[in-house]
Amino acid sequence: MQNTSSTQRPPSHLFYQSRLRRPLVDRAEGIYLWDQEGRRMIDGSSGAMVVNIGHGNRNVLDAMKRQMDRVTFAYRLHFENEPAEDLARMAAERLPEGMDRIFFVSGGSEAVESCIKLARQWALAVGQSERWKVISRFPSYHGGTLGALGVTGYAALSDPFSPMMREMPKIPAPTAYLDRDNLTMEQRGIKYADMLEEKILAEGPESVLAFIMEPIGGASTGALVAPDSYFPRIREICDRYGILLIHDEVMSGVGRTGKFLGGDHWNCKPDLIALSKGFASGYCPLGAMAAPSRLVKPVLDAGGFQHGFTYAGNPLACAAGVAVLNEIDRLGLIDNAARMGEVLKGELERLSERFPFIGDVRGKGLLLAAEFVSDRETMKPLPKELNAHQRMVDMAYERGLIIYSRRTRGGVEGDHFLVCPPMIVTNEEIGSITSILGDTLEALAAELDLPVNR
Repeated sequence: MQNTSSTQRPPSHLFYQSRLRRPLVDRAEGIYLWDQEGRRMIDGSSGAMVVNIGHGNRNVLDAMKRQMDRVTFAYRLHFENEPAEDLARMAAERLPEGMDRIFFVSGGSEAVESCIKLARQWALAVGQSERWKVISRFPSYHGGTLGALGVTGYAALSDPFSPMMREMPKIPAPTAYLDRDNLTMEQRGIKYADMLEEKILAEGPESVLAFIMEPIGGASTGALVAPDSYFPRIREICDRYGILLIHDEVMSGVGRTGKFLGGDHWNCKPDLIALSKGFASGYCPLGAMAAPSRLVKPVLDAGGFQHGFTYAGNPLACAAGVAVLNEIDRLGLIDNAARMGEVLKGELERLSERFPFIGDVRGKGLLLAAEFVSDRETMKPLPKELNAHQRMVDMAYERGLIIYSRRTRGGVEGDHFLVCPPMIVTNEEIGSITSILGDTLEALAAELDLPVNR
């Protein structure tokens, strides 16, 4: 077999975030990927929490092939196409009542931008032009474009571009698990939600357009779950001041958390929804904004939505999306994500008993994370110089497991890793994942001189 190791390959003309080289991928199936030297890797993070239905699903590939034989591109100003119509209908059927208008995009950043821009054009259309501020949370991540970065709360990603963008107001993310007070979790949820009202009043209610949040945290907060009381209070505050509630479901949507949407766990109905990642499960670039007719109609009546992307509603991407939703239903993957998520979370909690530098295990379904700390009582993070989250990823990779990590505390310090395998994962495969995690944590503890309970 040809030697394809990163040390033997010629220099690459590609560049992304760093100079890191990885093996050349050869093929993928189920929860596994193989490199060109034949080494098998477990995809314990579904790529970047994307491949919800697993790799190499034959029904999806066949549906894409059928569409490729017909037409792969037809611009939406020239033709409508059947896959886009079908996917819009199927999505609307799965979303909260009234979310009946779908705007397709190619990814999560585009979906968030679309939500923000529709919200603003709605305000203009209904005579509320003074509304333009979009409040968000810190930490948070909503995308890489300048507009999405403006509502992102992650210093390492947004600070370099701050002179080039309009940063929006922030409130603290509901990190109730860090609080050391005498409040109950229910009271903490109310406390964090009420910070939204305080910020609205400080900014001037007449100037605030929307509030955007991840119902279940993504990479920036490591699958953060707010107390149950948080969600109805947020909805109540938005309604009180006429502010639109935007749910960024790019990572938590399409079944990953054991419900179709992360917000469905609390029956929390937003005004706008951003979807991507698992929507086409990595088979094609695809995302969507979902909106109610009450927002869309005034915008269209006022002259149209001044926004769009070349590949919006692409027939091949939408054919993949239709097939993915069909496979989620056929295989019962949302229920499997809920069941297997409980199993995996239990295994992570058992690892935390063995490794006391794991300070918190959290998430829902198969969107799960573990956070490293130097002291469980104070939840003080590990020294950032240890770079523990990246070492955890690299050491797991060496052992055949792909996981995902980020800085927990605003991108500056703190460490967490996410374990988010495809929704097809089995009990046996979870056993393999947690076995490698245990070996990796042992090695990490030895390297960084962290405690282990024997």
